[in-house]
Amino acid sequence: MTVTKIRTDVSAVKELLRSDKEFLKPLIQGAVQEILEAEMTETLGAEKGERSDGRLGYTSAASWRAWSTP
Repeated sequence: MTVTKIRTDVSAVKELLRSDKEFLKPLIQGAVQEILEAEMTETLGAEKGERSDGRLGYTSAASWRAWSTP
């Protein structure tokens, strides 16, 4: 098995972060999205768009009520 050592030039990383303030934003957003979707899948017991016996298909905000207007 080959072990590859990666040496990071700290000054180059610091310069990149100084020059582009939004550098990490898309990376962090992607990681957080992946984590949230995995948690939702685990909690609901079904993948996004997939149905399972326990799911009714309603969002937490959906409710049925009679509307009355003046």
